[in-house]
Amino acid sequence: MRIVLGVAGGIAAYKAVLLLRLLREDGHAVRVVPTRAALEFVGRPTWEALSGEPVSTEVFEHVDEVAHVRIGQEADLVVVAPATADLLARAAAGMADDLLTATLLVARCPVLLAPAMHTEMWQHPATVDNVDTLRRRGIHVLDPVSGRLTGPDTGPGRLPEPEEIAAAALALVHGRTSDLAGRRVVVSAGGTREPIDPVRFIGNRSSGRQGIELARAAHERGAQVTLVAANVTLPVPPGVHVVAVESGEQLRDAVRSAAKDADVVVMAAAVADFRPVRTATAKIKKQPGVGPTPIELVETVDILAELVRRSPREGQVVVGFAAETGDEAGDVLEHGRRKAIRKGADLLVVNAVGADRGFGVEHNEVTVLDRAGAEVARAAGTKLEVAHAVWDAVLPLL
Repeated sequence: MRIVLGVAGGIAAYKAVLLLRLLREDGHAVRVVPTRAALEFVGRPTWEALSGEPVSTEVFEHVDEVAHVRIGQEADLVVVAPATADLLARAAAGMADDLLTATLLVARCPVLLAPAMHTEMWQHPATVDNVDTLRRRGIHVLDPVSGRLTGPDTGPGRLPEPEEIAAAALALVHGRTSDLAGRRVVVSAGGTREPIDPVRFIGNRSSGRQGIELARAAHERGAQVTLVAANVTLPVPPGVHVVAVESGEQLRDAVRSAAKDADVVVMAAAVADFRPVRTATAKIKKQPGVGPTPIELVETVDILAELVRRSPREGQVVVGFAAETGDEAGDVLEHGRRKAIRKGADLLVVNAVGADRGFGVEHNEVTVLDRAGAEVARAAGTKLEVAHAVWDAVLPLL
């Protein structure tokens, strides 16, 4: 695929170098079109060396190629990162005063703009109107994330990470841009913590990455997404509504509330199967010569099974996750099949977990089963790729 990477003049231009490398490593031809100001941050030799293509900023360079028309005409995808307030204003006004804005006017392929600027600039009415105008014309404009900006400033305006931009951009040309449009989706993510005392808890190794990527993929495909996040510290995709919880009981309440008007509920969180019967109000002390006091446990509520039994909305699709290790009673898939039949969810996503597998890593491998335990799909790759495969399996059920 032929991609145009536009780069405007902001400090976040250094991240575009990483984005360029990601797109190139994915096998795409990338032509970098920076603005004059962008070259103050990252020089022409860097762009040319990493892209393997000439770099121009002005319409009067490479006139024999008619570059200001040809680059846009030949592009399969245009990505601008960072898109500064100035770039957004010029694009919204339809200006063509340099090679990048001329390319934006000519391009008839999907276009993604990834803004980055200070919070005050992003929230200024002029920028808000410009973004609305561009979106109304069919341009895809990401929301910036909230975080550390130039200097000590913190707030919305930070450029999303290159991996997020690449995933969102490539999704535009894979036919997944709007197949969940108008749908309300609830995803749970992370691992619950069941308190023993004010200091200690019973927990698990889940980082929440797979649930976060499920939320990201659904948002990219047009859904309105609520993420119920249990003890998640990873960045959450912009545009996703987050409800933070800690314990299984809190997660149950949050999911039940959010599920009332949801079309799909995906239970990707790792919920503790047991919790202490009693929680100590003070830290339990170690006493020399005295053994530990046994901790009495009780089973937690099976949130997935409860969702299936009490689905608050007709036609709601419920998807569960089963993290399995396999044992003498059966392998991962055998356990998954039995669980699919027992739980009764529309789909059950089964994945093997263990050391450097499933939890806490960037890749995953899953098998999707229906309520009868029959295989619907298999997927392996990054957790975002797996997330899209899960949504591909959900779509026929909607």
